Amino acid sequence: GLTSNNRREELTMSEYIPNPSKWVAEQVELYEGSGGTDGTTLSGLPVVIVTNRGRKTRAIRKTPLMRVLDGNNYVLVASKGGAPRHPLWYHNLKADPNVEVRDRDKVYSMRVREVEDPVEKHRVWDIAVEAYPPYQDYQEKTDRAIPVFIAEPLEN
Repeated sequence: GLTSNNRREELTMSEYIPNPSKWVAEQVELYEGSGGTDGTTLSGLPVVIVTNRGRKTRAIRKTPLMRVLDGNNYVLVASKGGAPRHPLWYHNLKADPNVEVRDRDKVYSMRVREVEDPVEKHRVWDIAVEAYPPYQDYQEKTDRAIPVFIAEPLEN
């Protein structure tokens, strides 16, 4: 639809601020620079790139996350390797739920919501751990409950 095209243009036009973490910035560059044919895995497992807007800067941010599929939806795990604090992108998605998810050579306009319901969270957490087993270790080593988002395709 018209809106998604305008939105995509707006996302591209805005200033992109690479992640301060060097490997993250490099992975994003390789992934996007190759049109989604290179840099698409981490430790041999598939990765997606989530593009969102910074809540303070309004700039474009890009984060590689492990690819966790739930039907047509993507499960986004705010693990930050089990660090004590949520990753910055967690707060950005809470402030603006509109994202783009790049899965190899496909890019989807999506909207995220944090999974609050314990039954649903349990279900998608199991899917996440199956896709990327270290998530379980991350949860065990931190005191915070690791947040999980579901990214759902925008209705056309």
